[in-house]
Amino acid sequence: MLTRAENNAGKQSTAWDLSGIYDFRGQQVRYGKTGKGSPLVFIHGTPFSSVVWRRIAPYIATEREVFYFDLLGYGKSDMKEGDVSLGVQNELFTELMDHWSIDRPDVVAHDFGGTTALRAHILNGREYRSLTLIDPVAIGPSGSPFVQQARPHEKVFAGLPAYIHQAILRAYIAGAVHRSLSEEEMMLYMEPWLGDTGQAAFYRQIAQMSDRFTDDIENRFKEVRCPVNILWGEEDQWIPSARGRLLAERIPGASLHIVPNASHLVQEDAPEAIVAAILHFLKREVPS
Repeated sequence: MLTRAENNAGKQSTAWDLSGIYDFRGQQVRYGKTGKGSPLVFIHGTPFSSVVWRRIAPYIATEREVFYFDLLGYGKSDMKEGDVSLGVQNELFTELMDHWSIDRPDVVAHDFGGTTALRAHILNGREYRSLTLIDPVAIGPSGSPFVQQARPHEKVFAGLPAYIHQAILRAYIAGAVHRSLSEEEMMLYMEPWLGDTGQAAFYRQIAQMSDRFTDDIENRFKEVRCPVNILWGEEDQWIPSARGRLLAERIPGASLHIVPNASHLVQEDAPEAIVAAILHFLKREVPS
């Protein structure tokens, strides 16, 4: 039986519109869109879903037509066995842009979403009007101590009793924020990874993490062809802010803003900082 917190989390998750469906290589990818204007796409990271943008998208939708989606193997998208690595997510993003009939969108990307956006830009030749990166996975080596331990033992972790998996998941997600999440907020992030399908999918995406996907682009950041704004949580324990400074040095003309009192999941710690930074950045003179 679901607890009150789980019921409330389910209601919040349902309110986040992901009614759009795109068939990607035989699997369903869920997406949503809102607002009017020039296109802007939000891309989430791991182990999250597009609900990370629920406090941010409504404000940006007053200025732009906003698109968002759950990466393959995440959130409400299909969680079948198969490739859900960073090597496939940029291919998905490329196809979604064609499906949405958008060209040169503004892109806002977090964590693995940053890798996805950079790979689509550098490897797939997709053009952006601007790119905002929030604590992206861009420079190796990557992976928390937990990821390093779990990655070689997918089947062992996937077979853990549910209560142990839930305890691990809760602690892992809590490590991404500087403040404490409410139970309702925590359940928004835990919900997709619960049950037999969700638990298997959680360890599947960890098992497929590899530095080779950042190695593909790490020496090509000089090829970035759009204005880049980087936001980084000052208290990020997953990827230290020193990586942000290094990334800003490698991308021509990139700006870096360190967000105080925020960890890796800046969307929860300081959503207002993201909204302000995006709106300010979008109002800059950007080549059309």
